Amino acid sequence: MSDDITGAIPAIDIAPLFGPPSPARDEADRQIFAAASGIGFMTARGFPGAELLTRERRGELLKIFELPDAEKRKLLRWNFDASKPNYYRGWFPLQPTAVSYKEGIDMGPDIAHADAGFALDDPLLERTPLPAENDVPGWKAAAAHYYRSMEKIGAALMASIARSLGLEDDIFDGHFQGGISTLRLIRYPLRTEDGSVDLSGPEYSVMHKGERRLVIGREHADSGFVTLLAQDGVEGLQARNHAGEWIDVPPADGTLAVNFGQLLERWTGGVVQATRHRVIAPKTARYSVPFFYEPRVDAEIAPLPIKGAGAFAPFLYGDYLWESATNFIEMAGVKNLRKPRRPAAADCNR
Repeated sequence: MSDDITGAIPAIDIAPLFGPPSPARDEADRQIFAAASGIGFMTARGFPGAELLTRERRGELLKIFELPDAEKRKLLRWNFDASKPNYYRGWFPLQPTAVSYKEGIDMGPDIAHADAGFALDDPLLERTPLPAENDVPGWKAAAAHYYRSMEKIGAALMASIARSLGLEDDIFDGHFQGGISTLRLIRYPLRTEDGSVDLSGPEYSVMHKGERRLVIGREHADSGFVTLLAQDGVEGLQARNHAGEWIDVPPADGTLAVNFGQLLERWTGGVVQATRHRVIAPKTARYSVPFFYEPRVDAEIAPLPIKGAGAFAPFLYGDYLWESATNFIEMAGVKNLRKPRRPAAADCNR
């Protein structure tokens, strides 16, 4: 584990990851591994597609929030509208009494890949409900381009971690071919006291720099591998370091906040660290665009040849994902709609 576990979020230029082997790439690998095995968080710059993170280009993706409510309702998931056939992908509305005060949409690989896997009997392989082109002109193309760009960055980061672990840098590639990565668009509106919930409670508010701030994104660690988060220049995202302190994650244009998930921590025998994070309310509405880099549904997660890593029973990614994802409030009520494809996976330590 890195010695620097209590400092600020490291900012790393990852441009060398996209070139041939070089001392610059070795240094980028070193910095990434120090972040991954230390605080478990970093910000990245210098990657192909950085131009997508300007305010103007982010705005192309966020146009979906300008849809009338009637059009958003057409995209709802089954647990919010039982007439809908989609359980995993689609729109989730504001939950007035929830700690996490947000609305948004989850999109799968079909937004970017015409040949993406599809199966009627597996909600993890369902189609994403999308708005009509005429309702948000150019939006689908922008979302597809962004999705593919994030896939390349996720793959480069996984290869970097593999090299630092002493593994072949393509060891993860087969798992992620045909992956089901999720692109999520989120809006955190301003939250006001309306009597529906006592926002002064410890779940809903925290003290930050001597000021009471509402929590609009509940504290958690991402359950998967690598999350690439584009912010909108508005502060609010915080990560908890190993000293238990909450530190601000800079929301600079042209950068991605990168955090490493619980499954990658487990897959690497605890070398990579999954960091808990939260969102506290800024003074204005906040938007964010997380991309969850994920493998295939049937990818087998088994121990890697890492010295000192603990053994565990292999399991299928889809089984793990469904068990984890359905614990979040926006997926409430759907857990029983998918059975494990390999029952032994239910015994895995999650």
